[in-house]
Amino acid sequence: MNIGDVAAKSGLPAKTIRYYEDIGLIRPARTESGYRTFSDSDLHKLTFLARARALGFSIEDCRTLLALYEDESRASADVKKLAEEHLEQIDAKLRQLQSMRDTLSHLVHACHGDDRPDCPILSDLATGAE
Repeated sequence: MNIGDVAAKSGLPAKTIRYYEDIGLIRPARTESGYRTFSDSDLHKLTFLARARALGFSIEDCRTLLALYEDESRASADVKKLAEEHLEQIDAKLRQLQSMRDTLSHLVHACHGDDRPDCPILSDLATGAE
C-alpha cells in the first residue's frame, strides 16, 4: 500500500504518518525509488496508534503501548499501570476544567451585561479575584 491508501484505511493524515515514521513509531519499507510501501502490519500499527492518540495517550505512551503490544511475554499489569496513570491525568484535567467552568459560570452570572462599564469578568481577569 502507498501512503494514500494507508492514510485512508487508518484514518490518519499522510503528514501524521510521515511524522510517525520520522520519530520511529513505524518503519515502512521503501522501494528502490524511495517510495514508502506499507504492509498490513504497518496499517495495523497505525490504526492502533490512531486509537491510542484518540484516547489521549502521549507519543511516548504510544511508543510504550506499541512495544508492550508487540511483546508477547508482556505482563498485562504493565499495560494496566500505564492506563491507570493516564486515567489519573484525565481525572486531574477534568477537575481543573470543572473548576474553570465553576469560576467562569460565577463571573458570567455576576455580570449584568448591560450598558454600564462595570464588569466583574474584566475585573477578575485584571486582578485574579472575583
